[in-house]
Formats: sequence, C-alpha cells, structure tokens
Amino acid sequence: MRNVTPSGNFPLPIIGTIVAFIVFVALNAFVIINPGQAGVLSVLGKAQDGALLEGIHFKPPLVANVDIYDVTVQKFEVPAQSSTKDLQDLSARFAINFRLDPVEVVTIRRTQGTLQNIVAKIIAPQTQEAFKIAAAKRTVEEAITKRTELKSDFDAALDTRLKKYGIIVLDTSVVDLNFSAEFSKAVEDKQIAEQRAQRAIYVAQEAEQQAQADINRAKGKAEAQRLLAETLKAQGGELVLQKEAIEAWREGGAQMPNVLVMGEKGGSVPFLFNLGDAAK
Repeated sequence: MRNVTPSGNFPLPIIGTIVAFIVFVALNAFVIINPGQAGVLSVLGKAQDGALLEGIHFKPPLVANVDIYDVTVQKFEVPAQSSTKDLQDLSARFAINFRLDPVEVVTIRRTQGTLQNIVAKIIAPQTQEAFKIAAAKRTVEEAITKRTELKSDFDAALDTRLKKYGIIVLDTSVVDLNFSAEFSKAVEDKQIAEQRAQRAIYVAQEAEQQAQADINRAKGKAEAQRLLAETLKAQGGELVLQKEAIEAWREGGAQMPNVLVMGEKGGSVPFLFNLGDAAK
C-alpha cells in the first residue's frame, strides 16, 4: 500500500524531495557580502562585470558561484635589492600596508585570481622595481643620510605601479636597510678616522689652554713679584718682609727661634737662630 497525500495525487517521499530541492535552490540563489568584503559573480565559469559590494545579492542557483575578496587593510613584508648611483649593492625589506580596490575586484579576479597570486606576482616584483627607481637616484651614502627622500621616491613609484592593478597602497615602512660588506667596512674606517681627528683636535685645544694657563700664571707671578719689590722699596718695606718671614716659620710648623737678631738699624731682614741648636 503506497503512502499518498490526502488528495491521493503524489507520494509523500516525492513531495519531500521537491520541497528540499526548492529550499536548496532558494538558499543558493542569494549571497551575502559582509562589510570589508567584495564579491565577483561567475556564471558557468565566466566572471561577470560589476563587483558585488556589501549587502545581499541574487545569483543564479546551481550554475553560479561567488568569489569573496577581503578588501580590508593587508600587510606583507617584501624584500628588495638594487644598486645605487655609485654602483653599490643595497638591500632592503619593506612592510607594505595595502588594500584591494572593491570596484576593481572583477579585474583582479580575471587577471590575478587569489590574494596570494596578487602578492607574489604583482606586489613583490613591483616593490623590487620601485626600489630600483628610488635607489638609482642617489649614492649609497645619500641613501643613508637622505633616507626619508629615498622612502618618498619609493612610495611614489610603488603607488603609481600598483594603482593600475586595483591595489591601493596605504603606507610603507623600511624594516631593514643593508649595504655591502665593503661599504660597511669603509663607513666603519671613516668613523674611526673622524673620531681620531676629533681626539687630536681636543688634545691640541687642551695643550693650548694649558699653555695659556701657564702664561697667565707666569704673568701673575711676575706681577706679584713686581708689586712686592715696589713694596719693599717703599718706606717700611723691610718691616713687611720681617713679618712674612716670621709667619713663614709659624705656618711651616717649625719651632719658633729663641733669638731674633735685627740689623744695625732695625731695617734689614731678620736673622733668626735657635739657641738650642747653637748649644749643640
């Protein structure tokens, strides 16, 4: 006995299959594109014009599929090598922040396919070419001293080259910048020579200052002696000399003499002796 509907027209398993098929078709007839995404509709393997931006979109069931692309900011580190204007080897590593232009994802889908292909076949080689353009404009020493200008030229060249592929460059940064071993050795030798030259200048300046100090001390001593001589020549000058002699004994810690013998008129330098020493 067959299972039939109340009307007795179709078996229940057939109705269930039909309903399931309708539900399946309905679910596959629409696609949702989330924020930060863009889609490319392909029908029977052929990409259709017009990118699918965020929202819900109809797609022919069974014969179509949608490729979803992430159009938020992506970051990759890309190595590059070049020669400078003076034929020195220069290598660098760039961190590149970029995103895909949502409007251009159909072209990207037709020409490049996946994001991995975009990085390997477009971004990496164009980074290399942009670095060659920037490095060739300056010497290796200028690449060091004018690093900001080097990066500016690189950014301009890379932005121009990637824009035509639907790739928008947001920012770049130089992760590493390396030179040949010969140039690194030359830079080190130059720095050592400059340090030695600076040291020689410092020593010369120090010697000059020391010599000037000696001259100033000599001038000061001569002036002091001149003033002392004038003082001794003046009236009462011998008394000053006697006072200084006594203070010299006192400050030197020597035993004060027992006898103080003055000149005949009391104006000469005092002659001092210790009676205790004389008794010996």
